[in-house]
Amino acid sequence: MSTLQAHESVGGEGREPAQPLAHAPGQGLRVGVDIGGTFTDLVFSMPDGSLQKLKVPSTPDSFSRAITQGIARFCAEHRMAPEQIDEIIHATTVATNAILERRGARAALITTEGFRDVLELRRIRIPMSYDLGWEKPIPLIPRRDRFEFRERITASGQVIVPPDRESLQRIVAAIEAGGFESVAISLLHAYRDGHHERLCAEAIARVLPDIGISMSHEILPEMLEFERTSTTVVNAYVGPLIGRYLDTLRTELDRLGVRAPVLVMQSNGGLISRNAASHKPVTIIESGPAAGVVAAQRLSHECGYANLLTLDMGGTTTKASIIEAGEVLRATEYEVGSAVSISSRLMRGNGYVLRIPVIDISEVGAGGGSLASIDSGGSMRVGPRSAGASPGPACYGHGNTRPTVTDANLLLGYLGSESLAGGSLRVDPELARLAIEEHLCQATGMDVLDAAFGVHLIANSNMVRAIKTISVERGRDPADFGLLVFGGAGPIHAVGVARELGIRTVIVPPSPGVFSAFGLLRADVEQHASRTILTPTDAPDSERLEAGIAAMTQDLIAALSAEGYAPDRISIRHFADLRYRGQSSEITIPMELGADRLPDLRALEGAFESEFERTYGYRDRGGQFDIVTVRALGTVSRSMDEFSGWERETDTSAPHLTHRACFFGAAQGVQQTPVIRRAALSEGTLTGPLIIQEYDTHIVIPPGSSARLDDRGNVVVDVFDPSSL
Repeated sequence: MSTLQAHESVGGEGREPAQPLAHAPGQGLRVGVDIGGTFTDLVFSMPDGSLQKLKVPSTPDSFSRAITQGIARFCAEHRMAPEQIDEIIHATTVATNAILERRGARAALITTEGFRDVLELRRIRIPMSYDLGWEKPIPLIPRRDRFEFRERITASGQVIVPPDRESLQRIVAAIEAGGFESVAISLLHAYRDGHHERLCAEAIARVLPDIGISMSHEILPEMLEFERTSTTVVNAYVGPLIGRYLDTLRTELDRLGVRAPVLVMQSNGGLISRNAASHKPVTIIESGPAAGVVAAQRLSHECGYANLLTLDMGGTTTKASIIEAGEVLRATEYEVGSAVSISSRLMRGNGYVLRIPVIDISEVGAGGGSLASIDSGGSMRVGPRSAGASPGPACYGHGNTRPTVTDANLLLGYLGSESLAGGSLRVDPELARLAIEEHLCQATGMDVLDAAFGVHLIANSNMVRAIKTISVERGRDPADFGLLVFGGAGPIHAVGVARELGIRTVIVPPSPGVFSAFGLLRADVEQHASRTILTPTDAPDSERLEAGIAAMTQDLIAALSAEGYAPDRISIRHFADLRYRGQSSEITIPMELGADRLPDLRALEGAFESEFERTYGYRDRGGQFDIVTVRALGTVSRSMDEFSGWERETDTSAPHLTHRACFFGAAQGVQQTPVIRRAALSEGTLTGPLIIQEYDTHIVIPPGSSARLDDRGNVVVDVFDPSSL
């Protein structure tokens, strides 16, 4: 939304209370809410530090309704007043869904004269080199809604074509007549000097004071014309929708009696206020997946698992990320809106480019609700289309008759045959059987169990693809990592995925189905700044470098102070994007500043070369280097203590439940499999086959693997080679 709009203000109707983030967390009831395609997960941090959890079906027609319904239900069951809630931390897929479904705002784009078609020209990136039928993504703003402004600034910031006021007046008149909700302004080299963009914004705001305005020098003050324009356009496209959604959530919470401020998870794993998220919604596109990785990093630190690959499988998608030496890997660019949403350096061109700080996450359309089908060639396919929350898998009995991954897992015996989510969701195995027989078995002649196992294996292969994107493509061997698995469906597939990748250890945290919501309660407040510098390291422009670093630091301190934080609570870390001179691919490297507020350039070069060699397998001996962009990350630590009660087993029923017939493939067939609670593992290591049934998931331990508990209550699965049995 526009910096000229009231979204920056606080207080007043529909706004957060003044200084919403400054209070210390943990003094009352705090709520973490993660909206998924199938379920909305809520975690409640109680005043005594213990945690409670709740899963409710998502409400796609109005996602905020599931939040308020869940909070109202929890408060009623625990005899607590909504007024006792101190804070709500939220991750949402609303922005992502708006892009995928092409239902964002009607937006206009103002560009420099002659650069109207940058959204079509893009980069020369084709995801499938030999796919002759591939087409570029349709621009979010059609050509008729893009306007050329006569002005020109050089890459050094010199004005060579003064702004033409008459052409600007014509543009403003066209925007006023066009009924646009939002405007993106991206002028050539505005990252050097944004005053021409501000001139446009002020002219529009005088005529249309309520329209959303996104200026590229604020959204992304970096060079790369297409990336800057694309990011600004996405911000304008989703801005009005996100603003309305967050305003609706605020109104519904007020109606419920919840006066607590709402914080929103960003794609980089940090929190921002609701007002800041409305102003710059492009930062929250991947907020849900980021929350799970934040929780995984906390677990890594507290439980001693330094190197982890994360696998988060829910009802609609599967997300994978990487934690190395306890640190989350981040990227500065990724694509959204394609079948695979990735920050991969190797596969580009199928989505909309966002050049923002983001946790390095790969996402594929493989979840419990993913639809299975037979294609025209007779091959079985799983995803990316999903049955979603409504109508959901066939076994839900809500009208869908096509088979999904959940239906397959139900027939294989991996899920309880009566209900899911602690009994709150009834399932019917007969409906699952009918769906698989009609849509898979009749077309292939397969037995129903073989077909169901085929669906399970194809879902596994899709997840393997996601993990390879964030490991192998970055020069990491998955076998050197443990696999931390969460999400409601992830633990069902975990060991099968690990075997495909040669991973020896799988870790399933307590309450894995709401693990991402738990991560929301553990995140810090963060804001990010960047500046393009473009200077050689052997003859740097030290004055510009120092000025850029100082300006970013001051901007972050001012922004966080405006949210109510004292400067002494704010820590600033710096980074630099380096590249070999003559190349166009940069790598972001941590940058320590000396007493002169400048980095040690030789140390920076060495760190870059090490990471370049690790990623690409070679280094350019004697190469020269450029600093392209400097970055700063301002953080306010939440100082969250470890939650008591998270590791404790809260289920008081018998640890050993029953036996269930489970099918583990043609080689191992149907086996009577013990079904236990997590607490049964406190008796010692148990060998598969085994099903660990929990409120929010089922953990499948196939033959050839064994499970135990570590001292923090995590299920640790030792993955053996099944051929050794």
